[in-house]
Parts: sequence; structure tokens; C-alpha cells
Amino acid sequence: MTTDLILERRGAAGLITLNRPKALNALTHDMVRKLRPALEAWADDPAVARVVIRGEGGKAFCAGGDIRALYDLGRAGRHDEMLTFWREEYELNILIKRFPKPFVALIDGIVMGGGVGLSIHGSHVVAGSNFAFAMPEVGIGFFPDVGGTWFLPRMPGETGTYAALTGARFKQGDALATGLATHAVSSESFAALTEALTGLEPVDAILERFAAPPVPSGVTGHRGSIQRCFAFDTVDQVLAALDHDAKALDAWCAATAATIRTKSPTSLKIAIEQVRRGAALSFEAAMVLEFGIVSRICRGPDFYEGVRAVIVDKDNAPSWAPATLDEVSIDAIAAYFAPLERGSLVTPPAVAEWIQRRGSA
Repeated sequence: MTTDLILERRGAAGLITLNRPKALNALTHDMVRKLRPALEAWADDPAVARVVIRGEGGKAFCAGGDIRALYDLGRAGRHDEMLTFWREEYELNILIKRFPKPFVALIDGIVMGGGVGLSIHGSHVVAGSNFAFAMPEVGIGFFPDVGGTWFLPRMPGETGTYAALTGARFKQGDALATGLATHAVSSESFAALTEALTGLEPVDAILERFAAPPVPSGVTGHRGSIQRCFAFDTVDQVLAALDHDAKALDAWCAATAATIRTKSPTSLKIAIEQVRRGAALSFEAAMVLEFGIVSRICRGPDFYEGVRAVIVDKDNAPSWAPATLDEVSIDAIAAYFAPLERGSLVTPPAVAEWIQRRGSA
């Protein structure tokens, strides 16, 4: 028998293996529910010096949450069950962000959506040669969640805004340049690195020993255009800047503007607003904000239309509602960010205890 999630003590490490390679290790609700108690136990186990998380199969660390399962729940009107998944996933993200021991994410291949929430918030993020990060949510009528509200505005030179609005892929070199990763290691060294991390040698020393020159950047080769065109507070202004540069025969700006125009207008406006707000928020406050957004978006039309077009029917021809940016009002977007009247996200008790022990918020 196989299991979607392998949790084991190996030497001094608590080792997590995401084990759904045929599904690109997509995160299920059951996996979320098994991870949390394991992490809480390892946090208090003196024999566990660090936690290491990896993905099985070589193609992906984790390509996101099990979107099809969430889509099916929503289509059946079972929104409370959808929100239970997101609540527990976001609580897990907080737990990882505040984990009191080294948390080492070994990322080789695709890391998107829910996979980002399992890795980017760790103390050590190791990018393999095949690292491929993206937050493509606006293309399925969703928004860059799992802590995107916090980490995207902290990426340099508006690269986070660019990631949120385009869903573009960042390679290993991009990850180091933007702070998405703390270390670069060749994919061929991941097995040996995993074994080394089960010993008692300090994590930083191990990662320095395995460090390798990163794969050249792709996205960050356009840092000037990204900084210039994405430093605005509205999607319309971003598109105007890209269109202006496209007139000067800048093919990259033209292609980028065309990509943005294929995304959900509502999702685009949510994404740029969350990135701007997130710059001033703590991690926990950002996650509370995201839970408020997802509580509304799961009852709107675009998420279901986007998943239908990309995952179910695969015609890649979504009909967004509203269909244009002009039709999405300021009031409509403000409603996604309003505090919930009940059922807001709260910091898990174990995390609150760790924070109190360390005397920091």
C-alpha cells in the first residue's frame, strides 16, 4: 500500500515526503490534517533537531492544492467544507512560518499554490536545478493565497506584483535573486543532501557545503521593466505602462500585457490590492485577510469558471463575470477585504505558545 504523505523520524530529522507523484504531489485535505499534529509533536521532541520536507517523483515538489476536489465541493454547494480545508491549510502555513526549529524545504521541480505554503515560509528554502515557482491563481479565477499577501510585497523591485498578476514561472536563479529561496543546490545532490540533513551537523553548514551555482535567471532579466511597469496601485495603470513600452517595440512588455488580459478581471484587482495591503501586515494578519477573501471568492462565479476552463474541460477559454476590468467596481473589491462577521481565522494555540516562549510576535 502507498500513502500520500510519508512522515518519519530519520536520525535527527523529522522527514516529510509528499507522495502523490502522479498528481504532482498536489495537497489534499487529508495530507494537511496529518501534517499538523506531526509538526506539533516534532516541535516539542528534543530528539528532532530539524524538519525536512520534500516531494516524490522529481517533476514537482507540490503543484498546489487539490483544486478539482474543491471545485466539486463548491459545485455541490458544500462551501463550508471548502472553507474547512482552507482554514486548516492556512493554519498550517502559520505553523510552518513560526516553527521553532529549522524547517528545510527541498524544492526541485514545480512549486505552486499550496506547495508554496508548505515551503516558502520555512527557515531554509533550497532550490534545485529544476526549480519552477509560480502563483498562477488569477488564471483560474482565484487569488495568490497561502501567504502570498505577506511574501509577494516583500520580493524586491515589484517582482512579487509581477508574479501575482501574470503567474509567470521563476527559475532557480530568480528564486535566489528575489528571496524565494535561501540556497541553490544541484538536483543531483538532493538525495545526498537529504541524508546529510538527518545528522547533527548545523543546517547552515550542510547547505553551504552542498551549494552550487544557480541556473541563470529568467524573470529577473527583465527587472527594469518589472520595476517600471508594476509599481502602480491599479491593474489599469500597470497595463497602461506595459502598453506604453510595447509601443517602443518592447516585445516582452507586449506579451506580458497580453498575458494579464487573459486573467480574471476580479482576481487581478483582488491580487494587486492584497499585495499593496500586505506590505504593512504581519504574517498572521495577512492570513486572516486571505481567509476573508477566500470565504467570498468560493461563492463567486470566476473560480468555478476558471477551474472548468483549465482543469475540467481544458478548453482554456474561460468566460469571466464580470468580463472586463472596467466592470469590476471599487465597492465589489472592497467587499472581499471586509472583516468577517464570524468564523475568522485564528492563530493555532501551539503557535501562540511558541511565540510566547520566544518572546516575539
